[in-house]
Amino acid sequence: MIKLDDILERVSKKMGVAQADLKDFFKRGEQVAYAAEDWLFHESTPRQWAGLVIDGEVTIVRGLHGTTRHLAKLTTGALIGESAFLEEEAHGTGAFTRAGATVWQISQGALATFREEKPDLFYRIVARVAAGISDRLRMASERITGTDPGQLIGSVRTEHDSLGERELPGEVYYGVQTLRAMENFAISGVFVKNFEHMIEALAFVKKAAAQANCELGVLDEARMKAISQACDELLAGKLHDQFTVDMFQGGAGTSTNMNANEVIANRGLEIMGHKKGEYDHLHPNDHVNCAQSTNDAYPTAIKLAVLLSLKDLLNAMDELRASLEAKAEEFSDVLKMGRTENQDAVPMTLGQEFSAYAVMIESASGALKRTEDEFHDINMGATAIGTGINSPPGYAELVTQKLSEVSGFELRRARNLVEATQNAGAFAQMSATMKRAAVQISKICNDLRWMSSGPRCGLNEINLPPMQPGSSIMPGKVNPVIPELVNQICYQVIGYDAVVSMAAEASELELCMAEPIIAYDLLHGMLITKNACITLASRCIVGIEANREVCRKYVENSIGLVTALVPVIGYEKSAAIAKEALKTGGGVYHLVLEKGWMTKEKLDDMLRPENMTDPREIPK
Repeated sequence: MIKLDDILERVSKKMGVAQADLKDFFKRGEQVAYAAEDWLFHESTPRQWAGLVIDGEVTIVRGLHGTTRHLAKLTTGALIGESAFLEEEAHGTGAFTRAGATVWQISQGALATFREEKPDLFYRIVARVAAGISDRLRMASERITGTDPGQLIGSVRTEHDSLGERELPGEVYYGVQTLRAMENFAISGVFVKNFEHMIEALAFVKKAAAQANCELGVLDEARMKAISQACDELLAGKLHDQFTVDMFQGGAGTSTNMNANEVIANRGLEIMGHKKGEYDHLHPNDHVNCAQSTNDAYPTAIKLAVLLSLKDLLNAMDELRASLEAKAEEFSDVLKMGRTENQDAVPMTLGQEFSAYAVMIESASGALKRTEDEFHDINMGATAIGTGINSPPGYAELVTQKLSEVSGFELRRARNLVEATQNAGAFAQMSATMKRAAVQISKICNDLRWMSSGPRCGLNEINLPPMQPGSSIMPGKVNPVIPELVNQICYQVIGYDAVVSMAAEASELELCMAEPIIAYDLLHGMLITKNACITLASRCIVGIEANREVCRKYVENSIGLVTALVPVIGYEKSAAIAKEALKTGGGVYHLVLEKGWMTKEKLDDMLRPENMTDPREIPK
């Protein structure tokens, strides 16, 4: 690994700040290592640090809704998260590392301390940082808007299919069949381009198929290389805007498959030195779709897209679990009243409550991981109905091997390709497991809303971080908007499961025609659940505070407290105390002391959290 001092020497020259001054600043940080596919921070989450990449590569992206734009790649010596110098607002972008990276990080607290101790040096560094941010914003703007004067006005080309000829703008990479699909399926306004993992999965499939076909002698090397390079560009985030077919479509995914075939063919033509549409040299069907049918390429792509999305979702769920575990530790000494059926039950700690939530998330993640395995069985080589028509001998096994290599997943050829082409049971299982996760996450949000209700006329056991004014008519009202948001997302995922169940059941004879809606509901459900977990953790859980005295008073005044006293004063006396407390409004704690049935020291000992919330030997 490159030493920090060597990096600071280069950064010093670039920024025009003395190396000694930079060293004085960076010594306040710490080295943090990230594993492959880890996220350093997510878009919309609070800024917590600024840093310097000291090893590896970090990708900066924009977009939470499936249309992620890759804005920049940061390598050794690059500043990252530097806007923390200027503001404490949320991140405007996200950052992740494909292969792992090491970053030297300085926390917001350390930045504030440095500003107070050495304001002149701090603001000199800030000035240089601001200039760098300006340059990066300009480049990012060009990437986001795609402003290239050469693309604003284009020529027209003519393409044909079995229904006739159509004109297309000369600059687009999709072809005539995509154009017809755009016209036929103008339904939701949600396009394939909104789901980057679906595009990546299609690129994996087409690249693996080209390599297998070349090795088997049915596709020449020049075409294979052109297809592979075009697929690599898709995997690098290019040309995603050309996937313009609506996710809601008829034809069992044929339009999406042809959209990919046409984009890859036209980009491949350019790579080979030809013009778009000159399909004699590289054809969407004959070459890009060689030895394939939509009926094996499309469901395989859906499975890969789900596997890619599942990685993101599980990472987000792990962040949520970790935030709940941190609160469980923080609240381990906060005594509160447990409730069953919304009635007082027995005492517990607030930490136990949050610990239970963390385990819920962990169990939901575990269920998703167990469901993942069946998605490694693919039907590539099945072609139309599972018989492998129009594919060369050995293709199914070889393309599965190639697809494992290019995607990084350990894939298996389905045992029965006819069965795998018509059976959507794996999709239904994943959807049901997603529903389970949604039910558990929603339950947690219900509890957060209950425990934070008030502040004067509700439970008021916890305070959620205030996020925005809560009413257009009631001044001062602040609503639990983050748990409310996540509840609604969970309802949507639960509803998606009903749709996926119906779509999977709609499989008739040799094919499930409703795979497009399955793809949409699974991928969108995973996307919004991932974002929900990130938002719930960063904008709610980490900022929750316990109202300790309120929780304690509920325990002292609760009738349910008598349950903890039964082993000492007996059932009859406990029942009498409960009856009198209900009649007079008195507290169990004070009534027991008034009657002299226990000393204050003994009663306080019984009510200590560690003595009330776990099994123990009861003192006589």
